[in-house]
Amino acid sequence: MLHLRMIVPAGRTDDVVALIERTVGTAHVAVLTGAARDPSGDLVLCDVAREAGDELLRGLRELGIADTGSIAVEHVDLSLSRRAERAEEEAPGEGADAVLWESLTEATHEESTLTVTYLAFLSLATMLAACGVMLDSAILIVGAMVVGPEFGPLAGVCTGLVQRQWRLARRSLVALLVGFPVAMVLTGGFTYLMDALGVFGVDDFTKPHPSTGFIWQPDASSFVVAFLAGIAGILSLTSSKSGALVGVAISVTTVPAAANAALALSYGDYRELWGSSVQLGVNLAGIVIAGVLTLLAQKGFWAMQRRRRAGAGAGAGAGAGAL
Repeated sequence: MLHLRMIVPAGRTDDVVALIERTVGTAHVAVLTGAARDPSGDLVLCDVAREAGDELLRGLRELGIADTGSIAVEHVDLSLSRRAERAEEEAPGEGADAVLWESLTEATHEESTLTVTYLAFLSLATMLAACGVMLDSAILIVGAMVVGPEFGPLAGVCTGLVQRQWRLARRSLVALLVGFPVAMVLTGGFTYLMDALGVFGVDDFTKPHPSTGFIWQPDASSFVVAFLAGIAGILSLTSSKSGALVGVAISVTTVPAAANAALALSYGDYRELWGSSVQLGVNLAGIVIAGVLTLLAQKGFWAMQRRRRAGAGAGAGAGAGAL
């Protein structure tokens, strides 16, 4: 269940309550008249099944509540109520399958902004991956994958394209197009420093790397893995199963490919530079394509659910009229 707390202008309270009452899957409606001070108005509270939340939020936006008042949404971890159980039973579909587009947009907005922290995490992940390449350590490569924050902007690009929120897509794309070059440049400087200190050496880079050689050798499976990881990543965001993102992070060699490209450029190995760059591009493209297709499929599925429910409601109304 979701808990909604709304500040509603006094003149729109009846419209909001009517919207809540006719939305299937709502319960526990409460109105505190004149309780809000800034902005002034009434405080309206309700619970709604997660699978009906997107429809209710969309209706509230159409009433202008987000512009003239406020809408706050919280996840209810535990609700001991027969009414809540009935609301979840009446709502179409399953809560785990539902997509809260407002929540997804907000989450990707926060994760896809180009910030100092984002650049720091991406740069540190790339440096860790560079150490993994030089030591031929799969463990370090996996660690670098987990640290990398690049899935946030990738999800932001997908969400922005599907929802036609071009500002979100553009901001996410900027985070990727600026973040990776900055991380690679810093990793190049890190490589020169480690080489000067005698920690790294050209012999360490040119020797066989059986555990990490896949990083700069893209093939058809690279796209397949990225595509599958993209689907899993988007599903984990839309279903709030964030634990799956860890698995996504260690499946796709975006950060390691960027690190190997920086190492290859530092040591003048343009063959590996090209291979790593292609690997990076293939993985980024695979995730974005998979993410867009997954969101489109979910959007189409829930649109079909709404049409089916509207049709069923119209049929029931016609039957009642005939009686």
